[in-house]
Amino acid sequence: MRALVCESWREFDALEVKDIPAPPMRPGGVRIRVEASGVSFATQLVVAGKYQRKPPLPFVPGTEIAGTVLESAPDVADPLPPGTRVFAVLDWGGLAEEAVADSIHVMPIPPGLPPDAAVAMPISYPTAGAALLWRARLEPGQWVLVHGAAAGVGLAGVEIAKALGARVIARCGAAKRHVPQARGADRVLDSALPFREAVREATGGAGVAAVLDTLGGPVFDDNLRCLGDGGMLVTIGFAAGGIPTLPINLLLLKNIAVAGLNWGTYVGWSPGDNRHAHAPRARALWQQLIDWWAAGALRPEVHASFPLGQFRAAMAEVRGRNAVGRVVLRPGEA
Repeated sequence: MRALVCESWREFDALEVKDIPAPPMRPGGVRIRVEASGVSFATQLVVAGKYQRKPPLPFVPGTEIAGTVLESAPDVADPLPPGTRVFAVLDWGGLAEEAVADSIHVMPIPPGLPPDAAVAMPISYPTAGAALLWRARLEPGQWVLVHGAAAGVGLAGVEIAKALGARVIARCGAAKRHVPQARGADRVLDSALPFREAVREATGGAGVAAVLDTLGGPVFDDNLRCLGDGGMLVTIGFAAGGIPTLPINLLLLKNIAVAGLNWGTYVGWSPGDNRHAHAPRARALWQQLIDWWAAGALRPEVHASFPLGQFRAAMAEVRGRNAVGRVVLRPGEA
């Protein structure tokens, strides 16, 4: 099969497309013909050896795929029939014509929904969903501030919050403001401008019940000050650069909280690998997201799709922050 191969720690653009053997089947596995695979900032960190989790060299990068089932291992209970369209999260191996995923991490795609867009479902949407549902416990009618609201996780956060019946203040670049607006955001703020007073005005001075922070860095302190009584800031990344310092006294004075959300914990990427223990909860969240998607409440966005051989062009779109939603590679196309 054709695959993008990382033979030593290197820059993403230095990877090579090669013909390699298909991955072997393993207990509990499902072999998938990959139709679409996601490309993200994290992908380039992984191949450079700068991610917190390092696959064994050589390896095929890629952790989120959509495609069709080819076969299941004999020990898989209730296997999906060959030909079933699915999405799946992987440890690695997604940027190839075939991949083997754990059956607990494979979900069927309802008829009529586009497989390319399903690439956002293994990681981007459950990251936002777990942050808002499990950590922030967001409720209908509450206000939430979402940063990076035109990018993969942020846009998912806008849609999930609206599906819940919450009110959304979305923050993104001015040129992309139409994206969260089209998803129902109640207010859209220019990410180049200060936001604290705008949030205060939007909420009538009460502040927001939750902040979905994809940025970290310099916005962190103002995020805390945007929270209302009992509010929760959920941090899921540091795209703005720099890991902020938490002023604990502010938590006490404002009666607020800060939590982290690492979706990798729930799919076996953290020390201890508790993927099987977390599987029922993870699959329930995926099913809720699928139901919302099928009902039209979620609209996963594909910014651009490239054949596998154009992997450098795909990453250039990600690096240039041009993407609205997700960038996808299609391993079956040269």
